[in-house]
Amino acid sequence: MKFVSTRKGFEANSAESVFQGLAPDGGLYVPSVVTKEENLPVFADLGEAEEFVLARLFDDLPASVRTDAVERLLSRFPKGDATPLVEADSMHILELFHGKTGAFKDVALSMLPVFMKHAAGGKRVLILTATSGDTGSAAMQGFAGVDGTEVLVFYPNVGTSRVQRLQMTTPADANVHAVAIKGNFDDAQAAVKRIFADKAIAAEASAAGVTLSSANSINTGRLIPQIAYYLLAGSKLVGKSFDVVVPSGNFGNILAAYYAKMMGAKIGKFICASNVNDVLARFVKTGVYDPGEKFTVTNSPSMDIRKSSNVERLLWLLNDGDGAEVERLMNDLAVKGRYELNDKAKAKLLAEFEGGVATPEETEAEMRRMREKCGYELDPHTAVATAVARALGYPKDGNALVVAATATPYKFPETCERAFGADVLKNPPPSFAELESLPVVQTKVVDLDGIDDAVRCLFA
Repeated sequence: MKFVSTRKGFEANSAESVFQGLAPDGGLYVPSVVTKEENLPVFADLGEAEEFVLARLFDDLPASVRTDAVERLLSRFPKGDATPLVEADSMHILELFHGKTGAFKDVALSMLPVFMKHAAGGKRVLILTATSGDTGSAAMQGFAGVDGTEVLVFYPNVGTSRVQRLQMTTPADANVHAVAIKGNFDDAQAAVKRIFADKAIAAEASAAGVTLSSANSINTGRLIPQIAYYLLAGSKLVGKSFDVVVPSGNFGNILAAYYAKMMGAKIGKFICASNVNDVLARFVKTGVYDPGEKFTVTNSPSMDIRKSSNVERLLWLLNDGDGAEVERLMNDLAVKGRYELNDKAKAKLLAEFEGGVATPEETEAEMRRMREKCGYELDPHTAVATAVARALGYPKDGNALVVAATATPYKFPETCERAFGADVLKNPPPSFAELESLPVVQTKVVDLDGIDDAVRCLFA
């Protein structure tokens, strides 16, 4: 498989796309061709679905590398059904949170270290990661102890839950590092992208024998594995058509569902659920991407994002691979602070996507409603998804509704206590219970202008 940049069309093979993270022109790598399967296989489990996806989109990786990645994934999830599809309130809840850190990012970040180590070919890699709460801990857990790699995570000093912070500040492995920034996720993500484009920093890294890469969803090694669980959900629904609702922050998870449809999954609509940082919900309803100036810290912190990287990949798809048009839009965003799709791309977007918003109060009310009605305990991000879907009238049109359950409620005890009461969620999984007793070893906090030096410190 050849991957191409969303802007100037730079080409890379699978390993190069993983190793580089961001394309040389600042764009994101996308598969050059995605073939639709008229009759998808029926997948028995996540392993089979992953093998299928990797054999088509990472086909130029050695089969042994693909198999090792799948085996590592399955070893880090419960045996049997790694991503259960649970019916509740006429919805099908796709539980993606049974990995090490209790978030959907554990799926791809269990596999990315295998891809990265192969792609690096013995070179030392420093993996820079911006996080709103979940990616950072999953990256640290995924790469902990992996030879030849170091991970540096930047996370907002304010806004993450206590559990999310502990998952990033208690790991003691020598090759994983977390730094709090006095800013938000958008600040962290912008800094990481800027560092990748900084030739002076790249030269310093190279002189020290270090290559910079990323574990954010800008990396193809994050995006491609996520496609599989949507294909598996389709198998579990036995050929029935379904709509998908995803609580979206950086747009990678819902984009993976879009690729699943391109590969043959019987998906109808994509419902993009936002909290009050509603850039994505407004975009999919209007075709206008306008982050604005307002940023709100909410009870669904992993979605507290105004500038979502993976939308650029969707722009490339909506514009039939026209990199010049994507570059125009991204330039508009940089110069004007917003962009608007052309009429053809906008029509495609509006035909397949819907969007909606749930406020913090509506989110906690939805958590209570689901527990009282059917005994199902949602985390606040998944509650945003179910609240938005219900407000839009889903499930409907005879389709099933698959809800991407992106995190376990145990990651957000403060919100759950408000929603459910103090007597609920008393028996956290062992990996969560032990967090309170582990020493905090990652204590560094920097201003935004200290991010570059925090990176340079790891060149030695």
